[in-house]
Amino acid sequence: MNLEKRMRDNMGDHSHGSPDDSGTVAKAGQGSLEKFQDPGLPPHRKRLADTDPRAEKRAERQVALLFIISIIGTLSFFIAYFVLGRPENISQIRLQNSMLGLGTTFAMLGIGVGIVHWAKTLMPDHEISELRHEIRPEADRQEAEEIINTVLEETGIKRRPLIRNTLIGAIALAPIPAIFMFRDLDRTGKNANAMVDQLRHTMWDTGVKLVRDPSGTPIKAADVQIGSVFHVIPDGLDKAEDVLNEKAKAVVLLMRLDPNKLKVSPGREDWNYDGIVAYSKICTHVGCPVALYEQQTHHLLCPCHQSTFDLTQECKVIFGPAGRPLAQLPITVDSEGFLVARSDFHEPVGPSYWERG
Repeated sequence: MNLEKRMRDNMGDHSHGSPDDSGTVAKAGQGSLEKFQDPGLPPHRKRLADTDPRAEKRAERQVALLFIISIIGTLSFFIAYFVLGRPENISQIRLQNSMLGLGTTFAMLGIGVGIVHWAKTLMPDHEISELRHEIRPEADRQEAEEIINTVLEETGIKRRPLIRNTLIGAIALAPIPAIFMFRDLDRTGKNANAMVDQLRHTMWDTGVKLVRDPSGTPIKAADVQIGSVFHVIPDGLDKAEDVLNEKAKAVVLLMRLDPNKLKVSPGREDWNYDGIVAYSKICTHVGCPVALYEQQTHHLLCPCHQSTFDLTQECKVIFGPAGRPLAQLPITVDSEGFLVARSDFHEPVGPSYWERG
């Protein structure tokens, strides 16, 4: 008994087994909670450019060099766009596209990286804390003006003419390529509807034979089996003045289905020949080439954004972002059994545009 009493005296009386009596659980109000002290801002660590004038000058030259790279990129775009002109073969097309892409990339990248490098090496990097205060219109205006002046002062743009001038040059030149590209959409310059007319009409016309791409071999209706697909261009395309542009508008897909599966709209009864149909290969979303045909489902698929067209329903859009069916080319056969066009497309091919009727 004496031993048990001594143990209770040393460990406390836990005979009831309750946390309230044992003291093992803290209760509200017991003890005092110490408040966390505001640690404040960390000590400011100066950069090399803040203490070494040579490092500061070197950073300034680096920023200017990045802006100059942007200017060179824009000039490279101009060279590719105007000097190379209109390429005539695939090698020139690849060269021009590469120069246009790289020029635009360096034009944008030089400005972006230059501004980031400027901010990280030359602009003040100290942290500040500002208390919220009541907004007063006049005081707010004055404060905004003060902030702008402070920003101009901290950037050093007034006292760093090399950075200022190269930045102005890079920003001034960067948008010009876009302006020329939009302006050059109408290459003829004859009238406001010239580009619309170019998109509305193709080389297809009454009696023009359907020939295989790229061999130029005419196609007989008897050669087109159910489930087969032909990539087709108009006969005489190789003699066109602008082969690439004409082909981009006129290329079609030729397929044959069971005529009983075709759902033909009124007025289009003679647009197909015994289940053989021809549709523009240009997707109505953004103009990618539609090239995948699912024989079992009779679906045409655009690989760019997965727009899906139902061939049995006159290429109606059943999935994806495309907004309209593919344009259908009316076809028939001539006296020799070769497939020929009845006319041009009855609507402009490809994506939508403002003037499209």
